[in-house]
Amino acid sequence: MARNSAYRVKLRRRREGKTDYHARKAMVISERPRLVPRFSAKNVSIQIIIAKLNGDEVLAAAHSRELKKKYGWKAPTGNIPAAYLTGLICGFRAKNKAVDNAILDIGLINPSRGSKIFAALSGIIDAGIIVPHDEKKIIKERLEGKHIAKYGGILEVDSDAYSAKFATYLEQKISPKVLPEHFSKIKADIINSFKNGDKKT
Repeated sequence: MARNSAYRVKLRRRREGKTDYHARKAMVISERPRLVPRFSAKNVSIQIIIAKLNGDEVLAAAHSRELKKKYGWKAPTGNIPAAYLTGLICGFRAKNKAVDNAILDIGLINPSRGSKIFAALSGIIDAGIIVPHDEKKIIKERLEGKHIAKYGGILEVDSDAYSAKFATYLEQKISPKVLPEHFSKIKADIINSFKNGDKKT
């Protein structure tokens, strides 16, 4: 509620918790591409965007659904390993567009160490894109899904809980315990596909 005549209503996207306009202004002024990772419960979407006078231009993008359609990923597309692999694809596509650096734009999200945001960031970096970051925020073991494999092994003794928690894995006929090996195979397939000239955006 307004308390005096100087009160100003915040802009709509700030009220909705979508845009930090102060941070956005600094990013636009820097004239550097922005790395924009966004997540839902089931999917990961990553874009590298540059601000232009007539609006934002997407330089490269990737979506985690591509992992299933193109590379044979059998695990869920919204988890940490999927975020890393999606970042890897986006990073390679950015390199093909001559993008070599970016700044991380996470909006108003307050991420925790080892979260999907930093998994996606790690994939981008491993593709060769320079992004300023704190290395302590990335937990390498989680990128490969080792924490999921460990949890699957623990939960396996309780068949009901295991079936409920890993229903997607069971549907795809993959054990969470072999997720790190599956991750390594898909990662190698992605790297090889771009070595062989995959420049799709």
